[in-house]
Amino acid sequence: MKCEKLHKKLIFFLDGDLPEKEAQEINSHLNECTDCAAFAEDMKKTLEIIQEEKSPEVNPFFYTRLKARMENEEAREEQQVGFLIWEKVLQPAFFSLLLLAGIYTGIKIGQPVNNEKGQNIFAETELVPFLNEMEAEPIETFLME
Repeated sequence: MKCEKLHKKLIFFLDGDLPEKEAQEINSHLNECTDCAAFAEDMKKTLEIIQEEKSPEVNPFFYTRLKARMENEEAREEQQVGFLIWEKVLQPAFFSLLLLAGIYTGIKIGQPVNNEKGQNIFAETELVPFLNEMEAEPIETFLME
């Protein structure tokens, strides 16, 4: 039997799923070939480790701890009901009012003060030229000087 063929059937051999004739052929090859025997031994150890991991030990207090944790979660959820009202209703309402107050303040800041007619004229004649210097002097004349 060739080594490649043995490697393909080795797992079935270790599990005992092969017919007797093939199992005898593999057994005789393992007695002759030391490389395949070492490979079979490694495979056997690997399968034993996998079998140990398949059936973990059950902790006797697992159910009690799980039940206590679930009860704690339920109690915590009951405490958070008041917080949910704040989060779902009051918080968006508060931020909407804050946004409206900001918009209103921005509009009021942007409007000129109209206490007296004379002050408005002063603002137009005296302050606007200082704020908008482009009316007084074009950029070309500024750059040519």
